[in-house]
Amino acid sequence: MTSPPAPRFDLSQVRDYYDRHTRAFVSIGQGGGAGAIHRAVWGPGVGDRSAAFHYVEDRIAELLQTMLAESERPLHIVDLGCGVAGSACYLAQRLPVRVTGITLSPVQARLAQTRIREGGVSDRVVCIQGDYNDLPPEVGIADLVYAIESFVHGPAPDRFFAQCRRLLKPGGALVICDDFRIPTADPRAALAIERFSRGWHVNALLDRDELESLARTHGFRHDSTVDLTPYLELRRLRDRVLNALLPLLRRLPIDGKRFDYASGGSALQECLARGWVGYEMVTFRAVRQP
Repeated sequence: MTSPPAPRFDLSQVRDYYDRHTRAFVSIGQGGGAGAIHRAVWGPGVGDRSAAFHYVEDRIAELLQTMLAESERPLHIVDLGCGVAGSACYLAQRLPVRVTGITLSPVQARLAQTRIREGGVSDRVVCIQGDYNDLPPEVGIADLVYAIESFVHGPAPDRFFAQCRRLLKPGGALVICDDFRIPTADPRAALAIERFSRGWHVNALLDRDELESLARTHGFRHDSTVDLTPYLELRRLRDRVLNALLPLLRRLPIDGKRFDYASGGSALQECLARGWVGYEMVTFRAVRQP
């Protein structure tokens, strides 16, 4: 396996990225009202936009229901990169689970506390501001750990798996839903992936083999990979309009960081549409200590 490249963004840069953009994600993003600052997935059975934004959480809920049927106690789950706790609250409102969320961003942590309180789940959901690659011991042992669109930002994927294995009891599940690189000989791919990585502060855009090799090294067994790319909304009108405006926006005498998310998102759309990147939900099981 080829070693992942050295991180290009440190923790402070990733934290600043989310501090800078989170309020916009929540206020004008299509899923912000529900606390979903990840993508809508129009998978099988989805009939409306709300269900599309909760598609990934619903798949996690199905896995949790199976685990609950085999357990005599409520489950503890950990959300690595929990954002404003939208997913954590959604799951806790539907299942007898306790959720610990971790976010680097103090802005997200404050918004998460409000959402948790207003969602009536303060007794079972907590949000901690911190680094998911250096978790405090009070997080405790987990039955399931998930990361939705947060894995790619981490500067040390090897450390990510080590932390997850420390958290999970034997037989526990790890779910990662994120973007993964698809090997290609197309010379256009490298430039588009670079624009995506730079705009979205991506550190770990691995391919399937790299991901599964890291997981095995740390005591995980691969259970399943589901390609969600066909269910994404690509080449929407708003995206085409934004693509047309980006060259003009970059010339304006304002902080260029304001448009890094838009620029990265435009490149990601191209990568997904051309098959250079895939949006996948990958499930592992903790089978042994590494």
